Amino acid sequence: MAITLGSATNGGGFRGGRRSFGAPMAEINIIPLVDVVLVLLIIFMLTAHVMEFGLEINVPKTEVTRQSAEELPVVSVDKGGDIYIGDKKAKNIRTLVEEVKQRYPGAKAVYVRSDKDTTVDPVFKTIAILGAGKLEVRLVTQPDGGK
Repeated sequence: MAITLGSATNGGGFRGGRRSFGAPMAEINIIPLVDVVLVLLIIFMLTAHVMEFGLEINVPKTEVTRQSAEELPVVSVDKGGDIYIGDKKAKNIRTLVEEVKQRYPGAKAVYVRSDKDTTVDPVFKTIAILGAGKLEVRLVTQPDGGK
């Protein structure tokens, strides 16, 4: 914010009801504010795609995929075999169904996604536990564009 201070020779800046050149400036300089807002807008635009998901899961690519636009809970298995519901780590694989039903009441199906470098054991255990808990399991894959 920029202001101009009056000099000692003109008595504070006001003389005879008219504003002199040495009077304090009461207006806010808006140009630096707009510059800062534009820089912040550019930063948010560049980082918005990073904030989409907290987990980096590289799902396997397949030739045939079905598009689905349903809003369902997502259960993820990372490279180390850790299981996440949404972006929060599941407490235990044995309580996975209860955690899903508690966080998403009324859910009849879930998406299961796993990293392509994950060993199959934790993925199969996750699918088996969710299936035993009467939840329909839908696997998440990525379409293969290189035909």
